[in-house]
Amino acid sequence: MNIVLPVVLGLIGVAFGTVGFLGVRGLLHRNRFFGVRTKAALRDDETFALANKVAGVPNVTAGAIALVAAVAAAVTPALALVIGLVGLIGSLVLAGAGGVLGHRAAEAMPKQAPAGCGGCACSTGGGCGVLTRAGV
Repeated sequence: MNIVLPVVLGLIGVAFGTVGFLGVRGLLHRNRFFGVRTKAALRDDETFALANKVAGVPNVTAGAIALVAAVAAAVTPALALVIGLVGLIGSLVLAGAGGVLGHRAAEAMPKQAPAGCGGCACSTGGGCGVLTRAGV
């Protein structure tokens, strides 16, 4: 019996499930290795948390699919390759869809003004800073 495929699927399932669970619970901190890591999602801590909360449920589901496929491939050696490939592709597609949803949620979140910026002095056209220099 080939044990490599069920073990790999099991590890993928645990990884997706853990990252998804941490994302849903808000326990996944901003990093460059796990979770939704697009430019929009890495903008700040709140945006990263939102993106991974949105992507969390699909990732947990992808992990469950990979784990079920791992068990099914281990139990049914004659169909292990077919079950393994279907489970692998299904879990990757679902995790990818969760990442897209998380990215879209991060892009939709309004950008915060830089710290220390107050009022119209931070506007792109100069705002009231232009009026102050003109003596108005």
